[in-house]
Amino acid sequence: MYPHILHHGAVDGVTGSCHQLVINEQQSLLIDCGVFQGSEASCSRAADQGCQTIDFPLAGILALVATHVHIDHVGRIPYLLAAGFDGPILCSEPSAKLLPIVLEDAFKLGVSRDQNAVERYLSLIQQRIIALPYNTWFTLRDDELSLCRIRLQRAGHILGSAYVEVDLTQRSTGQRQRIVFSGDLGAPHAPILPAPKAPYKADVLVIESTYGDRLHESRRNRRARLEQVLEQALADHGTVLIPAFSIGRTQELLYELEDILHRKKTGEGGARAAAKGRDRQVDWNNLPIILDSPLASRFTQVYRELEPFWDAEALARLKTGRKPLSFDNLLTVDSHSAHQAMVNRLVSTAQPAIVIAGNGMCSSGRILNYLKAMLDDRRHNVLFVGYQAKGTIGAAIQRHGPSGGYVDIDGQRYGIKALVHTLGGYSAHADQRGLLAFVKGMRKWPSHIRIVHGDTEAKASLARELQSLYQHTGRRLQLEIPGTHP
Repeated sequence: MYPHILHHGAVDGVTGSCHQLVINEQQSLLIDCGVFQGSEASCSRAADQGCQTIDFPLAGILALVATHVHIDHVGRIPYLLAAGFDGPILCSEPSAKLLPIVLEDAFKLGVSRDQNAVERYLSLIQQRIIALPYNTWFTLRDDELSLCRIRLQRAGHILGSAYVEVDLTQRSTGQRQRIVFSGDLGAPHAPILPAPKAPYKADVLVIESTYGDRLHESRRNRRARLEQVLEQALADHGTVLIPAFSIGRTQELLYELEDILHRKKTGEGGARAAAKGRDRQVDWNNLPIILDSPLASRFTQVYRELEPFWDAEALARLKTGRKPLSFDNLLTVDSHSAHQAMVNRLVSTAQPAIVIAGNGMCSSGRILNYLKAMLDDRRHNVLFVGYQAKGTIGAAIQRHGPSGGYVDIDGQRYGIKALVHTLGGYSAHADQRGLLAFVKGMRKWPSHIRIVHGDTEAKASLARELQSLYQHTGRRLQLEIPGTHP
């Protein structure tokens, strides 16, 4: 039966997103092609390729649609091209600016650092990318077999993120269907980004479930908690380490930190009055916010260039002369030698500081050097503001840190004396309420839903809520939680 959907990732966890819409026996469409991370990157495939190899046939794939540029959604593109994929890469206009930066980094990590090879590869990528404006239908194929159109809508996850509407007509039968792939949906009222709006309709919906079993606190509450954690931590004259992915989370954090500093300096807000004692111990005017990630710095610069895609609140701040992503307290660290010098300086002094470094799950990147140097010191704090996948160093610190345990990094054991905090409300993903709202907001609800991109408990919880919702409203639902296609 056509169409049908195959899943090549993000069904046994939250990474490796890759979904194939099979239109007919000759044509299909690929939605995302991301890398596996954490324990999900362990498998029995060839040792030299691991889980990132492309193990499905590419014949007939008309195009790849990238919902957004996070590595777990686009990181396998170098492998896809090496396997022979020669079609276009469709994405939103902001993603078209960001994607080459992500793929350059992925190529250097997974393929080659030879500059000539990198430049040839980036030239090929630029030739393949087709930037699509939001809310505009694009005809991908119109022939004797099918009419296939796609439309991208804002998903509110990171700048450029989109959910994908596929309008499909089978010429042989005249059957018409609307298939929607959610990509990663954002939480409402996220900094910088307009909130996602549900599509008009869907016959089939493939929906993520990262936080399908949880509810986020309000933005006001989580911002107040962030401020409270920072006040307490900085009063100890130590460093607050925030592991964060280079794109999306980093820019949101900078935006929120600029607002906290602005209110501290101007005396705005009730939180200041409640924390006067701690405030006297911290020089907020000169508090360094250290962005130690060359990749995050590049993304932040592109975010600034894409101001027309910011939400109304962020644009209003710009008009008053504020600089949400380039404020005076912000220091960037580029070279490796400067990075190591910064680690040594913060370890040897009692200067309070906030460090944002990649990567978000502590599985690699510069954050590891900070952790190695600071985990065993009670002055310092580790603040998690994003999802920690099973099997990652971040998940181990999050689990064992509060009880004074230890973590293994690069084959060496490190005791955890630094305080460990988790602000779960700071998520770029919609929670259970947001996921259900995405369905309820449609004029025509989908009769078939496939739940992907979540841990077992999250998928099961979301499935129960959806079934209850449909039963309560007297609607019929075919619900599936698929496994990886063999």
